[in-house]
Amino acid sequence: MNTQTLVDKIKEDDLLNNLASFFPNKIYLVGGSVRDALLGKSSLDRDLIVADEDAREFSLKVAEFFDGVFIPLDEENKIYRVVLADKENYFDITNPVDGFLEKDLLRRDLTINAVAVDIRSGEIIDVCGGVCDIENHVIRGIKEDNFTDDPLRLLRVFRFYSILGFEIDESLLKIATKYAYLINKPARERVIYELMKLFSGDFVHKALLKMDECGILSEIFPFVAELKRVPPNLHHHLDLFNHSIETVRQLGLLYESSSNEVKEHLQRVDFGGFSRLAHLRLGCFMHDIGKFSTWTIEDDGRHRFIGHDEVGANLAVPFLKKLTFSNKQIEYIKYIIKKHMYPTAVVSAPELNEKIMMRYVRKSEDNAIDNILIAQADRLSARGPEITEEIVNENISALNSLLNFYLNVRETLKPLPKLLDGNEVMKILGLEPSKRLGEILNALKEAQISGEVNTKDEAINFVRSL
Repeated sequence: MNTQTLVDKIKEDDLLNNLASFFPNKIYLVGGSVRDALLGKSSLDRDLIVADEDAREFSLKVAEFFDGVFIPLDEENKIYRVVLADKENYFDITNPVDGFLEKDLLRRDLTINAVAVDIRSGEIIDVCGGVCDIENHVIRGIKEDNFTDDPLRLLRVFRFYSILGFEIDESLLKIATKYAYLINKPARERVIYELMKLFSGDFVHKALLKMDECGILSEIFPFVAELKRVPPNLHHHLDLFNHSIETVRQLGLLYESSSNEVKEHLQRVDFGGFSRLAHLRLGCFMHDIGKFSTWTIEDDGRHRFIGHDEVGANLAVPFLKKLTFSNKQIEYIKYIIKKHMYPTAVVSAPELNEKIMMRYVRKSEDNAIDNILIAQADRLSARGPEITEEIVNENISALNSLLNFYLNVRETLKPLPKLLDGNEVMKILGLEPSKRLGEILNALKEAQISGEVNTKDEAINFVRSL
């Protein structure tokens, strides 16, 4: 690897050039920013170490110079963020540990994150061999104690594996195995952040398997033990655990071959600070967590999992709450689990017509694409003895038809009008506020979605008929 590439990228960075030109301080670009530059990637976030001034004072000056926003991230450890005026680029600024840059680098988690560059001179400080490991695509730890000091770093090993696809050094895997039991010690919010970073990576299916080998996966996801107890059957060539991992992998393949419209939708950040795709991958991993609780074997040897979608959705809620996911994240993942079979049920209708497809579109709303993709990934991951290639191809083709229908009509869709409110229904039927009133309003909405009711008069006649 030509380290001159790194120096050239820094020299081409206008923001770093401004810092070097207008601030006399000893400033180093460090960590992920350097790693990404060595890999030829651009970063909007730049991690800086200022060696000769209090990080807080320096950050305040930088914020003023760039007309940015100063945000204290960790006063105790003197870590500050300056968000620039474009609200995209930002600096994370700190001082070196105990005032020594080399000591700071040695206290980090991975060698690939422990390279620093003087932004003025271009001097590369690499005391851990990080440049070589980046070149060889290896994830290597620095010191065992660094992982026991902060066990979250164990999860970061697999986060970087998921994102970069580098091989993990065997000695580091042994450390992860040895201290797997510590993974739940860090604050839940920190764990969520690393998990969602992990599920944002293209190699997440491989990362999950490595985490399982080390015992970390079941520490974070206790339901893994139950998944492993459900064996292959006539519909599934894999046990339930490996089926879940394969569903995540298949989703990635579907995403890569998707249209730009689908990719743009899945890259949207609608909740939790991470893309829909990252959340959908997590939903794929969890989509069958209700199967163990609903598992029965009939006299003829067939395995049944009646209602596992509903059961799984309900099981997901307390688990996700314990991890402190936000309400919107929980609502989305619960929906994905509950409805992961819905698109296949729709396209299995004797005659797939526009009315049936429109009903799906209306009921799924903004999750229509997400549901179709998990249904396809699930189908591609289940190829037991009774599942022929013809069955798979017909299902995928029908789901693609449903997807194309949605993409064609979504821009023309308008919200369904509210034909009757609760007060009007109570007056028409002489009802008091009650559970029955809610059932009637839901039935009216379903009738609108189906196209049975389109006007206020039709709505009045409908509720009277109930």
